Amino acid sequence: MISLLISGFIGMFSETALNIALSELMTVLEITPATAQWLTTGYLLTLGILVPVSGLLLQWFTTRQLFVASLIFSIVGTLVAALAPTFEVLLTARVLQAAGTGLLLPLMFNTILIIFPAEKRGAAMGIIGLVIMFAPAVGPTFAGLMIEHLSWHWIFWVSLPFLVLALLCGILYMQNVSTITKPRIDLLSILLSTVGFGGIVFGFSKAGEGTEGWGSTLVIVSLAVGVASLILFSWRQLTMKQPMMNLRVFKYPMFVVGLLMVFICMMIILSSMLVLPLYLQKGLALSAFSAGLVMLPGGILNGIMSPLMGALFDKYGPRWLVIPGLALVGVVLWFLTGVTTASTLSLIIVLHSCLMIGISMIMMPAQTNGLNQLPQSLYPDGTAIMNTLQQVAGAIGTAVAVSILTRGTDAYLKASADPANPGELAKAMTAGSQDAFMFGVIVTAAGLLVAFFLKRVRVDKDAARGPMH
Repeated sequence: MISLLISGFIGMFSETALNIALSELMTVLEITPATAQWLTTGYLLTLGILVPVSGLLLQWFTTRQLFVASLIFSIVGTLVAALAPTFEVLLTARVLQAAGTGLLLPLMFNTILIIFPAEKRGAAMGIIGLVIMFAPAVGPTFAGLMIEHLSWHWIFWVSLPFLVLALLCGILYMQNVSTITKPRIDLLSILLSTVGFGGIVFGFSKAGEGTEGWGSTLVIVSLAVGVASLILFSWRQLTMKQPMMNLRVFKYPMFVVGLLMVFICMMIILSSMLVLPLYLQKGLALSAFSAGLVMLPGGILNGIMSPLMGALFDKYGPRWLVIPGLALVGVVLWFLTGVTTASTLSLIIVLHSCLMIGISMIMMPAQTNGLNQLPQSLYPDGTAIMNTLQQVAGAIGTAVAVSILTRGTDAYLKASADPANPGELAKAMTAGSQDAFMFGVIVTAAGLLVAFFLKRVRVDKDAARGPMH
């Protein structure tokens, strides 16, 4: 568990720490915001392609083999990023890091489902939540400190020894807990999955760029090819005796509801975590370090609340956590649509902290409740599907948020009498941010409607026999 948690922490840390460095990277590497977005999108695209195959990998390779492979990818990617002289090299490093995370995340969830009994899973998932959410909390602050006093390369240099430590811990103590069944590898399924999920993530990402837009041929073709490939992929999985990804998990209603909750949560988290630092730096003219400090209390609160929410889930079930959590998130995002260049930092800290508390009430309880309904034979498929759709949701959320942010900013500047004025540029970024937060309000409202279908899964010995009705 310690090996998995250290690795997960560094994976999430390097992913979010880079968000606060985007403004610095745009200047140093001489790239546009749309190009800089690819450091996040490239990461998500790799995960979107690799994670669907993870269910198959979990049945082909031992826990130790997958763990060591994931850490080697992460270590090599982090080293390359630390030495990266150009944007292209840094993007390559992000892809290698994503390959490591893409192997690690499903392995971590699958291992917990196997080694913890159902009545203790909420607390175990809460500890994962503590680690996964504490990393984004300290990431921006630490990255800001590195940028202010050293350089952005140090974000990766500091991560490196922890990854090596996690690898050594894993080699010494990691046990093989999964069952190796070695199902038949269907190359057509892998191809359809790669083109399907890759096409959708790529299409949304290009749409988020100011250069392409939603009406461009490339975006429409990417999304159309992606959707068509996923339809063919789904049909093939349902007609195969040994599918690569068993879509029969969708027979379990609480798994489907949990999946939708996680999907909505990831859209809110990743879009907010991209927009808020940009607003703080470009709208309120804060340094990277100051912006990181503003976001620190909320992230720490989220980390502290995750194990508490896990314990409350074990005791009371998901419904009384998820519905109030979504209501809180909706109210906070509504207040964020009213931020201006004169908004106080104390207001932003309180709003961000409340947002993070709300997220902790939704994510782990809904996820754990959904996975609890599956029989053990479907754990690899359930974790693979849930983790894949998290990446797709992240790509959609960031792409739509960046697109709305860019258009809102451009619309303000076009109407401005003095668009070159730094004060007007700050107001333009704020106007774009307001629009992007309104997108979050709409997504949260949709989540609240779904949450009313949530019911607690009663796990018993009959759970493994088939769908619970």
